[in-house]
Amino acid sequence: MGGVSETGAGWTFLTSHARVLAAIAEDQRIRIRDIAAWCRLTERAVQKIISDLEKDGYLTRAREGRTNAYRIQPGTILRHPAEAGMTVEALLSALARHDDQRDGRPPRSRTVRSRERDSGSAG
Repeated sequence: MGGVSETGAGWTFLTSHARVLAAIAEDQRIRIRDIAAWCRLTERAVQKIISDLEKDGYLTRAREGRTNAYRIQPGTILRHPAEAGMTVEALLSALARHDDQRDGRPPRSRTVRSRERDSGSAG
């Protein structure tokens, strides 16, 4: 998802909330500064979005030393009625498949759950 220039002004298909969640899915210990750069948002906007996602149960945050560790709740259902029944995990998997195809990588077999399990056993 990174490296794509946004030449048009106005609306986009993915919300900033989806972009922030996707950035966290890639690295559960990512810094707010790096999320902001990746999503082309201000750090303050990222902080607000993370607060929204945390408040509504899409992720949790725990302090680990000087950094935050985020844990995405993969079974959480998306909010809009048009996506009734679609989970965060399904959305992030679709985005990951798109990134893999765009970047010429083989499809990922890992899911949000396996990444969280891997990161939980490493620390």
